Amino acid sequence: MARRQGEEVVRLEGRRLIEPARRLLARLRPVGAERDRAGNRKLYFDQYVALLLLYFFTPTLTSLRSLQQASNWEQTRRKLGIQRTSLGSLSEAASVFDAKYLRAVIQELACQSKTLVPGPEAKALEGLTAVDGTFFAALPRMVWALWEKKSLQRGVKLHLHFDVLRGVPCDALLTPAACSEPGLLQSMLQAGRLYVLDRGYASYELFAGILAAGSSLVARVKDNIAFTVREERPLDDDARRAGVICDTLIGRLGTSHHTNHFRERTLRLVVVRTEDRSGPSELWLLTDRLDLPADVVALAYRHRWSVELFFRWLKCVLGARHLVSQRQNGVTIQMYAAMIVSLLIVLHTGRKPTKRTFETIQFYLAGWVSEAEFDAHLASLKKIDA
Repeated sequence: MARRQGEEVVRLEGRRLIEPARRLLARLRPVGAERDRAGNRKLYFDQYVALLLLYFFTPTLTSLRSLQQASNWEQTRRKLGIQRTSLGSLSEAASVFDAKYLRAVIQELACQSKTLVPGPEAKALEGLTAVDGTFFAALPRMVWALWEKKSLQRGVKLHLHFDVLRGVPCDALLTPAACSEPGLLQSMLQAGRLYVLDRGYASYELFAGILAAGSSLVARVKDNIAFTVREERPLDDDARRAGVICDTLIGRLGTSHHTNHFRERTLRLVVVRTEDRSGPSELWLLTDRLDLPADVVALAYRHRWSVELFFRWLKCVLGARHLVSQRQNGVTIQMYAAMIVSLLIVLHTGRKPTKRTFETIQFYLAGWVSEAEFDAHLASLKKIDA
């Protein structure tokens, strides 16, 4: 596809790839521009994000200075709709443009994605959201990210909500590494979700907050929690094959010294026997979903690993662990841009992003893969799924 400007034809490879985000990003144009009373601003929020998308899609760009150099090339400026940008403007952008507006773009793009996991189990687990956090080593000057005063170590933590059935990130926040993960999750709760949580999020207050928000949970808890038994549910063959050894309705969670947060709701404890390299172990899974078969509850928790796989993709394939800003807001914008790249790939290919597909897209955007070859690659993905 191409457009004519004067006598010159400018190729627009990749326009269809970024089209789902283009209109959403255009809404960011006024953000941060209110302080430009003189009318001489040359870099706007949507243009800054476009440069970050270019950063992730182009393996030769590895720093903020390389992004500034890319803005010097006429073809790059025309394709991204930007002007020549100084290094100072790029550095300033990390504090001028508020990352929270980009968070809304991620949420809207996630809603546009379709379910990638077919079958009745997917319908039963609608809204399944894996929650976890991952650590990024911070740069020495990032004092706000100090988390161990004795060793002067610095780090940031990305708190991610991953829609398992759609295979996309649906929400995220970035904080210094020294923070409360249950507290952050409490502030990010949405209605209509089925949150799957590891033991690090075990908190009765958080569990009550999830239920109050109109969502459900499948949470791993410690095997020494105090509770009273209301009813032992029988196990069917599917549950036994899944390793379920106990399915119990709870009368009261906690001891008499604990606040009873769940007077109005019945909770359920499903115990699953598993085995890994360290030997046999048990998963104690707490849920409010009384309608789900015990084996499906176990399956929901196993899906929690999808967020770990996404972290690996984010760090090792996209290269998001190389930070181009030292400000918390700037690092957040960079992480949100990486998630937008992932969302665009899923929206365009209809499947979770892989390293091979990402490489094909990079060659396509660089002009080394033709339109027909790119379409052939997408068609081969559909055959694999079939």
